[in-house]
Amino acid sequence: MHYTSPGFVFLVVAVVWLAVGVVTKDRSPRWHWYTTGYPLTWARISWSWRPLCIERGLAISRTAGRVRIGDMMVQGQDLRPVVPRFWIGRPTPTGLTVRVRLLPGQTPELYAQASEALMHAWRVHGVRVLSKSRGTVAIEVFTSDPLAGVIMLDPAHDPVLAEGPADRPVLALLAGVTERGTSFIVNLRLLPHWLIVGATRSGKSTLVHAIVSRLAPQYVILLGIDLKFGMELSVYAPRLSGLAITRREAVDMLSGLLDRAFERMEACRREGVRAAWELKDPPPPVVVLVDEIAELYLVTNPRDREEIALRDQAATLLLRLAQLGAAVDIHLIISGQRFGADLGQGATALRAQLGGRICLHVNDPESAVMVLGDIWPTAVAVAQMISVEQRGTLVAADGNGGWVRARAMFVDASDAADIARRTARLTPVLEGIALPEYAGAGGGDAR
Repeated sequence: MHYTSPGFVFLVVAVVWLAVGVVTKDRSPRWHWYTTGYPLTWARISWSWRPLCIERGLAISRTAGRVRIGDMMVQGQDLRPVVPRFWIGRPTPTGLTVRVRLLPGQTPELYAQASEALMHAWRVHGVRVLSKSRGTVAIEVFTSDPLAGVIMLDPAHDPVLAEGPADRPVLALLAGVTERGTSFIVNLRLLPHWLIVGATRSGKSTLVHAIVSRLAPQYVILLGIDLKFGMELSVYAPRLSGLAITRREAVDMLSGLLDRAFERMEACRREGVRAAWELKDPPPPVVVLVDEIAELYLVTNPRDREEIALRDQAATLLLRLAQLGAAVDIHLIISGQRFGADLGQGATALRAQLGGRICLHVNDPESAVMVLGDIWPTAVAVAQMISVEQRGTLVAADGNGGWVRARAMFVDASDAADIARRTARLTPVLEGIALPEYAGAGGGDAR
């Protein structure tokens, strides 16, 4: 009887396994991950876990790190480090999840701070640290970028662009896809005001195109403030009920809108409801798009009293609308390259009212801190890693008190302009606010 040694069998299996990995690497990346990538990643995690925990301060010691010898106190390496227990989950199409039981005194922030070290040690594309239950953390491991490629919108086959407005406007807007493969939603009902910050060519305009393309087919009042002479927002001109291109026009528009906010508040008081959409005859929602907010705050000549007065008035009106607008269905979507206290008086107070935060690629780390640092400090490092080539990739609010990495749906400026033209019939004409050259075909008077 012929005897085959275990070593020979192991060698044959290893050769076949390596051959399968080489063949599937380019032909079928998913099968390559399941057959080769997952076992290798599993081995790297298992082998590197203990030294990583010791090096990054994730281990504790059962003996003191300091020893008294005579009159001297000697500090050395812990003799008996205890590392957290972990479990490696099953493979998924995008990676795997490692669940870790926290040791006494540990918090999820410690693992978030070590995420970059974990990413390099395990040779994976990215690592996200979540705390889904008390006493444990989930480390999501992504072996490749799930947001690679372009997410397109096909207006010809989009049910949102069907003829006729919806009976009730839907303000939960599909704007892209998250790295977990779920829809990225800009929910104006949940987070009424949004701040979008990104450098030039980061995909900021593309994201705004995606948002407006979802709003335009609905009976929603769209207003624009673009002090760069309307260079960006004029693409939606047929669908805008007003477009301010100077500070004076912006002040007039915001002042008239604040008057309408007070009228809606009075109507809510009369009917005994707490929100404008609960009225028996609810008015259409209002969405104000502000492009490059810095243009509204910065003044070229500091001795120009008129410009300074207009700047201060516009800042005050924006802040008032942000404070009062949520209940009366008035929403702000503000975008710019930077936004913070450096813009001047009132900017920080306005930012505090903008609960929805979106950060794309930025030129300096302070911009990411400015957008996300006061709400999700752990998201700042992820936002700083977005490269200039990753246009449309962003870190944003997930609507559940956390953050998510996502990619905006690609909507070209020509497609956005076409959608605006096709939906111009829905544009309400606002007395005292609308500019005739920008008003649409006439959807009737709107309150």
